[in-house]
Amino acid sequence: MQAKISSIKQNERTFIEAARRAQIVAAAIEVLADHGYPNASFAKIAKQAGLSSTGMISYHFRGKDDLIREVVSEIMRVAVEFVTAQLEGETDYMVRLRAHFAANLALLDEYPKHVAALSSILANTHPDDRQQLGLDSHLAEFGLVQEDRFRQGQRAGVFRDFDPETMVMAIRGALDAAYGRAAVDPDFDTAACARELADIFDYATRRQS
Repeated sequence: MQAKISSIKQNERTFIEAARRAQIVAAAIEVLADHGYPNASFAKIAKQAGLSSTGMISYHFRGKDDLIREVVSEIMRVAVEFVTAQLEGETDYMVRLRAHFAANLALLDEYPKHVAALSSILANTHPDDRQQLGLDSHLAEFGLVQEDRFRQGQRAGVFRDFDPETMVMAIRGALDAAYGRAAVDPDFDTAACARELADIFDYATRRQS
């Protein structure tokens, strides 16, 4: 009986700690989006999370890099789940490519703080730092899926011959530029931008008859 009670208490502690970590990560995303990566101090994050001191953050995270790694993981989890859901069930290669831009730009409307936070991390970190923060591995994993999709489309005769890795890099650069423009342009039209990018890469990838 005592063992069962101890197990229940341990599960409660685990749940509470997980909830607290999630609360801190959510606050960090808000601070990163509103103040930028260089100014994302533990003091600001603690205030955003409604914590009495920064000690609670230090209890759950070993330092800023540890917290940012968790932030990156959470942002990428949300982004991948959102984009995947938008593309689910679509088997037509060209339609899926166009939908890829619509879904990625729709992130700006659905999760503006997540996108702004990620953009700030990208703009204010060295490539070596991005690797340590796990950002490069997340983006590389996502890119490999896109590359494989292009290769499948090439074998099916839908896409012309091109280097999938280079094409994915170009798409990533275009989307990053769109996110950057959205951050400074209050009138930025995400849907219109998605259509323009879709037209550009439709033309760039489609096999001409």
